[in-house]
Amino acid sequence: MISPMTRYNFVLLNGEQDALLQMLQGLGLVDITRSVKPVDEESSRLMEKVEELDTLIHKLKAFVPESADASKAAGNEDKPLKEAVGEAFARYASVQEERKEAEKTLKELRPWGDFSQEAIATLKEAGIPLHFHRLSAKQFQSAWAADYALSVMDGEDKGTVYFVVAGPDGLPGEISAPENTLSQAQARANALDTEISALESRLSALQPRLPELEALRADAFQQLDLYLAGAAAASAADNLVVTFEGFAPKEKEAEVTAALENADILYLKEDAKVEENPPIAFKNNAFVKMFEMMTDMYGRPAYNGFDPTPFISVFFMLFFAFCMGDCGYGLVLVLAGLMMKKADGMKKLAPLVTTLGVATVVVGFLFHTFFSIDIAEWDIFAPIKGVFLPSKIMGYDGTMVLSLLVGVVHICLALLVKTYQKTKNNGFLNALGTWGWTLLIVGGVIVSGVYFAGVLSAPVTKWVVIILGIVSALGIFLLNDLHRNPLKNIGSGLWETYNTVTGLLGDVLSYLRLYALGLAGAMLGLAFNKIGMMVLGDGSNAVLWIPFALIVLVGHVLNIAMCALGAFVHPLRLNFLEFFKNSGYEAVGRKYNPLTKNN
Repeated sequence: MISPMTRYNFVLLNGEQDALLQMLQGLGLVDITRSVKPVDEESSRLMEKVEELDTLIHKLKAFVPESADASKAAGNEDKPLKEAVGEAFARYASVQEERKEAEKTLKELRPWGDFSQEAIATLKEAGIPLHFHRLSAKQFQSAWAADYALSVMDGEDKGTVYFVVAGPDGLPGEISAPENTLSQAQARANALDTEISALESRLSALQPRLPELEALRADAFQQLDLYLAGAAAASAADNLVVTFEGFAPKEKEAEVTAALENADILYLKEDAKVEENPPIAFKNNAFVKMFEMMTDMYGRPAYNGFDPTPFISVFFMLFFAFCMGDCGYGLVLVLAGLMMKKADGMKKLAPLVTTLGVATVVVGFLFHTFFSIDIAEWDIFAPIKGVFLPSKIMGYDGTMVLSLLVGVVHICLALLVKTYQKTKNNGFLNALGTWGWTLLIVGGVIVSGVYFAGVLSAPVTKWVVIILGIVSALGIFLLNDLHRNPLKNIGSGLWETYNTVTGLLGDVLSYLRLYALGLAGAMLGLAFNKIGMMVLGDGSNAVLWIPFALIVLVGHVLNIAMCALGAFVHPLRLNFLEFFKNSGYEAVGRKYNPLTKNN
């Protein structure tokens, strides 16, 4: 849910703002309304410093020495850490480019072998100049040796002929004489290799100091954040007074107020209003909090909107499990989530992956699928076959019908949320049109479900549907806007009816992707199983178990990867498009971002 905010206005004498902002940064609870981009030269300089440190941290984390013998012995660095790391990476990149050029030169010189520049000069003074040639093997003619003092070199490239002509020359393919000898070029390459090894040793020795570099980055960001907050101050009374606007969650009001009173700061506070565009903070339990990043991918709601994360948490998890649809794959995800807890860069995602894995195990079990094997045929599960999803529901594939039913529930819930929000924000009388559609669609779904369950008879159902239709029509066609001409309301209602009917049908059919993705994954996994069994045969040949295991293992690993990708993208789409559109969700809010030293 969206946490209520308290708005604070701080009034200070010009020059006292730094102390206030540092105090608020230490408190870590107040979001000062400020820019998220540089606003002047100083903030641009600070931003560049943060970005430079980000780049160096990323490079140092990812750095792996190319040479196996790169020493990790720590060296003494006379320069500050940031400059030392930056200089080492800059020189490392430069030397690697020089080494590539040196290798290119070596490749060009190898066909000519090692020669004496002095001997070439002596021959030239004696009137016998040397001419260097390079031709393709097809163009070269061995008969030239009868007319010219020609000597063919031993080149590595079999498709090219390198040769030298002494004295008069009229043959094609002449090139400039090499400026260096092979031994000189090799010495240059060896020197560069030595420098690369030394730089790799230096960078390896700097890697343990990553926490120091990250601390420098955190400090630089704090300076930038503090500066941007200070730049947000508004001047008054001929620059004698400055004012700040800030927001903090209402549940933290006592803590913020106590800190401000102790600091003897003049401030005003009141409940935040929608028109003030307060930052959006969520107050959710640990389960829902795992899915807040998905809401942030789309955007936070308006202050008078609703937090979609609780709905995303349940339905994304359910849709993900539908798309995977295999309890064996779910177990793999659970193990992956547990392993991710030990990886520094993946700890935050570990609980989410584990949760999605558990959901996949449960749904996959109900779909009676284990690594694309139908476990309903196993004798061990014979006593509990009743809990498995039936293969057919009303003559149609059970998974397909269930996907559509879940989609209908998802859309109905979105319509209920939209109706509640519109009634809360605009009042009941201004939401009659929305109420009409919700009664018609949600009420129709409920009445249909009750009828098919045998609770209502056909005559009673008929009258309930007629009453629902009349009441809904009043809201849709006549009362959708009480301040507008009834004829305009009818026209607007007809247009909305066309859009709703066509759009709603497409929205419901979109949920078939859950069935399609689950079926595709199951069929591909089954194909790998069958290929493995074809290779294995009757199992009498022990050697054939090795290719069988490789085929099944590699096949299911690839299938899990593809299924997981689809199971992330498509459920996200169903939430972001179908649910958000039908619930009237608007991502116009900004994230709560308090001044803090731990940001």
